Amino acid sequence: MGASCSSFQDCLASASNFLWTYPLAILLILGGIFLTIRIKFFQIRFFGHVLHQTIGQIFKKTEQTGTITPFQAFTSALASTAGATNIVGVPIAISLGGPGALFWMWVVALIGMATKYSEVLLGMKYRETNDKNVWVGGPQYYIKKALGWKWVSSAFAFFLMIELIPSTMVQSNSIATQTEGAFGWPVYITGAIICAAIALVVFGGIKRIANVTDKMVPGMVIIYLGVCLYVIFANIEQLPAVFGLIFTHAFTPVSAAGGFAGAGVAQAIRWGTARGLYSNEAGLGTAPIAHAAAKTDHPSRQALWGIFSVFIDTIVICTISGLTVLVTDAWRQVDGSDASNMINVAIGNELGDAFGSSFISVFLLFFVITTIGILVFYGEKQAEYLFGPKAAKAMRIVYILSVFVGAIGGLEFVWQFLDLLLAFVLLTNIIPLLFLHKEIADLTDDYVNRVYKKKTDKKNVELFDEKTG
Repeated sequence: MGASCSSFQDCLASASNFLWTYPLAILLILGGIFLTIRIKFFQIRFFGHVLHQTIGQIFKKTEQTGTITPFQAFTSALASTAGATNIVGVPIAISLGGPGALFWMWVVALIGMATKYSEVLLGMKYRETNDKNVWVGGPQYYIKKALGWKWVSSAFAFFLMIELIPSTMVQSNSIATQTEGAFGWPVYITGAIICAAIALVVFGGIKRIANVTDKMVPGMVIIYLGVCLYVIFANIEQLPAVFGLIFTHAFTPVSAAGGFAGAGVAQAIRWGTARGLYSNEAGLGTAPIAHAAAKTDHPSRQALWGIFSVFIDTIVICTISGLTVLVTDAWRQVDGSDASNMINVAIGNELGDAFGSSFISVFLLFFVITTIGILVFYGEKQAEYLFGPKAAKAMRIVYILSVFVGAIGGLEFVWQFLDLLLAFVLLTNIIPLLFLHKEIADLTDDYVNRVYKKKTDKKNVELFDEKTG
């Protein structure tokens, strides 16, 4: 029995490794490059404009059509990405793929900006209101409406609805094991606390989720980055060598050293690509579900938040996490089997072991609550799309129970399906997205020519008037 189970898990792991090392990595990278070309490198050429229209407009009120503010939609979407994957996932990717995995995260992020922008763009265009007069949207809507591929839209919704079960289990287990090690809390206590907190959040719908995330997520991110930056600057003399490792081992194997078992280039690509995607979710189609509720006057304007979220999530947070474990040499000190505690060790090297484990545990607890809260919302919307509002309420209960089961380490074999299910979700979204490239390009051109240039021309006229008196 044990042998057959082990054999099945080995086959599952091999299938996932193959998919993420070759077909999906190639599809993501080439697909992102194709979309980047179709939107004429929009995410690079207009990055300054992106910053001005996103973080520069946080406090600006809008009277446009929608359920929540653009910033609340952004923090809700960011809540599903900023969390355990940034803190725990990056060290795991480095432990399995070497420092070069960080480079491939950057690659996925740079072209993933175009992918997520495109998803949110279409999600905004094809959104609609449900029975409660709340705006809903996502890949299932633009696949069905724009392409008429009803079975693909249903497949996306089904795979995502199922994938979120092991995803929530992994999230809750990551924090339960952390708090058990840091504070000695039994895992079932942590599981009960998370379940209660999430129930309070998700039973209030997208408005309550948005109200929680827009207050918690920015502060948590800033404090986490502040502590990590302190550790990095305390070891700043190591930075040149660390960047050398990252770029060198993105293309050459890295040998075993200390607790690090060694890794080849394929492993660096596989883990950098998979964890990079799982972190920023570009191509998975989840972000449009949250952004669809936002108030906006043009699909592209809200889609700018998609570009910014990838930048914050991967280029900023994941990079800082990776540099923290690399400059402190924690990636060599900690055995691969204990990689989830690597960031604790890295921070503990500078600020004391007790602070390192306690700090990460507390932050993971808050991150995981906001992350699971929005994941449950995503899952509900898939159930609502497929089977109606009653099914959405039923799935809400399933997800909350999954949180507890995951926290105590139950049904661990289900977790093995996570990467495989992510692959199905990705395929049913990214392929339709590529088929809609012309619409993406046209909407982007419309925004540039009708909104961006008009505003720029108006500003130039005002400046000219001021100069000429």
